[in-house]
Amino acid sequence: MDPRRSAPAVARNRDPILAVLRRVLPPTGTLLEVSAGTGEHAAYCAPHFPGLIWQPSDPDPAARASIAAWAAQATLNTIRPPLDLDAAAAAWPSDRADAVLCINMIHIAPWEAGLGLLRGAARLLPPGGPLVLYGPYRRGGAHTAPSNAAFDASLRAQDPRWGVRNLEDVAEAAAAQGFGPPEVTEMPANNLALVFRRAG
Repeated sequence: MDPRRSAPAVARNRDPILAVLRRVLPPTGTLLEVSAGTGEHAAYCAPHFPGLIWQPSDPDPAARASIAAWAAQATLNTIRPPLDLDAAAAAWPSDRADAVLCINMIHIAPWEAGLGLLRGAARLLPPGGPLVLYGPYRRGGAHTAPSNAAFDASLRAQDPRWGVRNLEDVAEAAAAQGFGPPEVTEMPANNLALVFRRAG
């Protein structure tokens, strides 16, 4: 049985995400992808950064199997085997990264996972290192589109700890961990790309 999973949104968002990454990622070093999900973003984006080691991670064993299978199909030696990493955990199985990427996690996870992501990224990144987040956000406490409001309601119905986060709350929590204000890029389907950089 093929362990590869597929997320329909990837085909829609991978090129806009790649455009942001081309602009902000360092040419060399290690990128840690937190909550890499199916692994499709790693397999699609990593070939465009031949000098960058791509380290995917996910706490779900089935997701890690999918990530490994997509990486094997991509036949790249720059994608590392996926790590078992829980963003909310105090200790991560990685102690440094030159960039951190997290796509579509913080709204499908308890807020503690988002705070853990910010803490962990602050520990790993060098001064100026980018933390790139992608997904839907509220702005000024309001949804940016009716579809996001409906999505938020469906998330909260599945788990009251989930939900579309306020951009300002994420920025405030990031600032508490030593990140500067985010560079915000409007993305398709009412999503945003946020690029935080470690101060210093």
